[in-house]
Amino acid sequence: MKNIGIAILMMGLLMGLSLGIDILLGFDITTALRKVFNPFLLMEVIELFIVVLFIFLLVIGSLLSFFQKRREQASKPQSEK
Repeated sequence: MKNIGIAILMMGLLMGLSLGIDILLGFDITTALRKVFNPFLLMEVIELFIVVLFIFLLVIGSLLSFFQKRREQASKPQSEK
Protein backbone atom coordinates (compact mmCIF):
# COMPACT_ATOMS: atom_id res chain seq x y z
CA MET A 1 0.00 0.00 0.00
CA LYS A 2 2.95 2.31 0.63
CA ASN A 3 4.14 1.76 -2.95
CA ILE A 4 0.82 2.87 -4.37
CA GLY A 5 0.72 5.91 -2.11
CA ILE A 6 4.26 6.94 -3.00
CA ALA A 7 3.63 6.47 -6.74
CA ILE A 8 0.41 8.52 -6.62
CA LEU A 9 2.08 11.21 -4.50
CA MET A 10 5.04 11.48 -6.90
CA MET A 11 2.76 11.59 -9.94
CA GLY A 12 0.59 14.27 -8.34
CA LEU A 13 3.55 16.40 -7.30
CA LEU A 14 5.19 16.19 -10.73
CA MET A 15 1.93 16.97 -12.52
CA GLY A 16 1.38 19.89 -10.13
CA LEU A 17 4.88 21.18 -10.79
CA SER A 18 4.32 20.98 -14.54
CA LEU A 19 0.95 22.68 -14.19
CA GLY A 20 2.46 25.44 -12.03
CA ILE A 21 5.29 26.08 -14.49
CA ASP A 22 2.83 26.29 -17.39
CA ILE A 23 0.65 28.76 -15.47
CA LEU A 24 3.71 30.88 -14.59
CA LEU A 25 4.63 30.90 -18.28
CA GLY A 26 1.28 32.51 -19.03
CA PHE A 27 -0.85 29.62 -20.27
CA ASP A 28 -4.47 29.45 -19.14
CA ILE A 29 -5.66 26.57 -16.96
CA THR A 30 -7.23 24.52 -19.77
CA THR A 31 -4.12 24.71 -21.93
CA ALA A 32 -1.89 23.82 -18.98
CA LEU A 33 -4.10 20.80 -18.11
CA ARG A 34 -4.10 19.70 -21.74
CA LYS A 35 -0.28 19.85 -21.77
CA VAL A 36 -0.10 17.79 -18.56
CA PHE A 37 -2.27 14.98 -19.96
CA ASN A 38 -0.91 15.19 -23.53
CA PRO A 39 1.58 12.27 -23.18
CA PHE A 40 -1.30 9.95 -22.32
CA LEU A 41 -3.32 11.14 -25.32
CA LEU A 42 -0.48 10.49 -27.78
CA MET A 43 0.15 6.89 -26.73
CA GLU A 44 -0.68 4.06 -29.07
CA VAL A 45 -2.91 1.20 -27.97
CA ILE A 46 -0.07 -1.16 -27.02
CA GLU A 47 1.66 1.58 -24.99
CA LEU A 48 -1.56 2.29 -23.10
CA PHE A 49 -1.98 -1.44 -22.50
CA ILE A 50 1.53 -1.70 -21.03
CA VAL A 51 1.01 1.33 -18.77
CA VAL A 52 -2.29 -0.08 -17.50
CA LEU A 53 -0.66 -3.50 -17.02
CA PHE A 54 2.17 -2.00 -14.94
CA ILE A 55 -0.30 -0.07 -12.79
CA PHE A 56 -2.44 -3.20 -12.39
CA LEU A 57 0.59 -5.28 -11.33
CA LEU A 58 1.64 -2.60 -8.84
CA VAL A 59 -1.82 -2.50 -7.28
CA ILE A 60 -2.26 -6.28 -7.22
CA GLY A 61 1.20 -6.82 -5.69
CA SER A 62 0.55 -4.27 -2.96
CA LEU A 63 -2.90 -5.66 -2.18
CA LEU A 64 -1.63 -9.25 -2.02
CA SER A 65 1.17 -8.22 0.33
CA PHE A 66 -1.26 -6.28 2.53
CA PHE A 67 -3.74 -9.16 2.81
CA GLN A 68 -0.96 -11.69 3.42
CA LYS A 69 0.43 -9.62 6.32
CA ARG A 70 -3.08 -9.16 7.69
CA ARG A 71 -3.77 -12.90 7.52
CA GLU A 72 -0.46 -13.68 9.28
CA GLN A 73 -1.31 -11.25 12.07
CA ALA A 74 -4.76 -12.77 12.48
CA SER A 75 -3.34 -16.32 12.67
CA LYS A 76 -0.90 -15.48 15.49
CA PRO A 77 -2.01 -16.47 18.99
CA GLN A 78 -3.12 -13.62 21.26
CA SER A 79 -0.12 -14.08 23.62
CA GLU A 80 2.43 -13.39 20.85
CA LYS A 81 0.88 -10.09 19.81
